[in-house]
Amino acid sequence: MSPVHRTPQRTAPGDRALDPVTFALDRSSPVPLYYQLARHLEAAIQRGALVPGDLLGNEVDLSVRLGLSRPTVRQAIQSLVDKGLLVRRRGVGTQVVHSQVRRPLELSSLYDDLESAGQGPTTRVLRNERIAAPADVAAALGLPEGAEVVVLERLRSTHGRPVAFLRNHLPASLLEPGTVRLESTGLYRLLRAAGIVLHSARQSIGARAASAEEGALLQEPEGAALLTMRRTAYDDAGRPVEHGSHVYRASRYAFDFQLLVRS
Repeated sequence: MSPVHRTPQRTAPGDRALDPVTFALDRSSPVPLYYQLARHLEAAIQRGALVPGDLLGNEVDLSVRLGLSRPTVRQAIQSLVDKGLLVRRRGVGTQVVHSQVRRPLELSSLYDDLESAGQGPTTRVLRNERIAAPADVAAALGLPEGAEVVVLERLRSTHGRPVAFLRNHLPASLLEPGTVRLESTGLYRLLRAAGIVLHSARQSIGARAASAEEGALLQEPEGAALLTMRRTAYDDAGRPVEHGSHVYRASRYAFDFQLLVRS
């Protein structure tokens, strides 16, 4: 096992200095060195050791610093460019763009998933108020149309860049989610803290183009591809306790499915 050390390098003016990152490349392994390097770089991006804006230098610099051939470094970099994690900039070098959030398709909180993946989630609450339930929300929550519900609108970000715009409706009698608490943790954590046991959910996933307002919030151009998710969650007594309608940046977000074959 041959450790390769990346020495600290300062990025463009105004950006932070990079911390040292150590890559352990096994030169005796049948796994190609370019693939090992690509995996180490991708892992560093996913856990936030390398963040958007960080510079890795050009291929010549990288090959010298990492003790690898230039074709090996070029192939590793190209694989991450193809994934949208790195970009080559003329006169600047190779730069981290972003890491795509990959989320398992299960009953879990986006906040919890991002935190467990080391993505450092932050939340900005845009709306937290009581309203009369629209017909579709009332039907999802099993309430009369016009019944009072709490509507929450939040912008969820990682590493300072938006990932998702979240809109949730809750029965007004269920919970009083304070804005300060919502900006420090996830909604499902607040539900669990209130003694609500989430048991199951009905969920649908789709895609559409971003509106001008959504594009502005998510830092995407109008018409950019968005993933959509609608979910109604139920407690252990079978009561609907939350209805969500969320949009995600397709450039930074993906759902992971595990499919089982039935015999």
